[in-house]
Amino acid sequence: MSAALAAMDDRLDRLVNLDLGGRGVEHLYEAARARQGSALSGAAAEALAAIPVGATVLVTTGSVSRAWISPTIGENDGPAGAAAIVRALALSKRATCVIVAEETLLDGTARILTSAGLSVLPYDQARIASGDGSLAVASMRAFPVTDGEAKAASAALLDELKPALVFSTERVGRNADGIYCSMRGIDYGMGRARIDHLFDAALVRRIPSICVGDGGNEIGMGAVAEAVRRHVKFGDARPDGGAGIGAVTGTDVLVTAACSNWGCYAIAAALAARLKRPDLLHAPAMEEHLLRRGVDIGLINSVGNVVDADVDGIPLQTHIAMADLISAVVRPAFR
Repeated sequence: MSAALAAMDDRLDRLVNLDLGGRGVEHLYEAARARQGSALSGAAAEALAAIPVGATVLVTTGSVSRAWISPTIGENDGPAGAAAIVRALALSKRATCVIVAEETLLDGTARILTSAGLSVLPYDQARIASGDGSLAVASMRAFPVTDGEAKAASAALLDELKPALVFSTERVGRNADGIYCSMRGIDYGMGRARIDHLFDAALVRRIPSICVGDGGNEIGMGAVAEAVRRHVKFGDARPDGGAGIGAVTGTDVLVTAACSNWGCYAIAAALAARLKRPDLLHAPAMEEHLLRRGVDIGLINSVGNVVDADVDGIPLQTHIAMADLISAVVRPAFR
């Protein structure tokens, strides 16, 4: 890797880990960076660049964070970032990305993907379209919400689809007590697909994995468990006792960011730089389009507890500016 590329990767990491929400993500970044031994966005981009053309990739995102009200209410951090990754892989690798989530969130996620320019098709049709390059595609799979079913489904899905890589962003995993915790330390596992079991199974099978998170309770954060315990609120213990909110499932490459969407955009940018493909960048106009599309779908700003285009309590204009800054960081790579 050239010195210029390594410096670019470091700039991307520092940019997206600005802790605007005050969650302690900069400490998680330091731990993940030390573990990785290189820039996080760059390591993730290298893993994506290494997958074969025409491969299948499993992607998960989505949070039924108000399931006690309705399992159809999802958050707006996660889907836009996943769409940016799926789009980049469809365009650059003719990959068939299969979104894995709760049945209740699939329709809204599919609408975000189509808003990003992707055709959402049944898997067999998607494979045909991606194989001949006639469409940028994605597919969808529902995943069980009980542990026993999830373990069986994990083995079956990996056997059937034989993914080259698994990717998670803003997807909560269970803590040491088996509880799926909010950032407030509340058990909100009801109605939640147990997709962390899929990532556990992928790790056992040595299928490469990339996970993106911003708070310590997401799949992959088991890789920096001690940093979560020390630096994240409720990382050492939940308010009512028991283990802290940190997810136990690890990953090959952990990408931290102040907002998980930003981590995905940095990965897409690092991939674009490596492949000399500026069309893979997540443009500011696309960022605004997808976040406003999330409002139409009813995705919530989980910090503000409202349906709007702000994400994690951070204003829309900041997210648009972040997409622009990420593009600016990598633009010299295309000269």
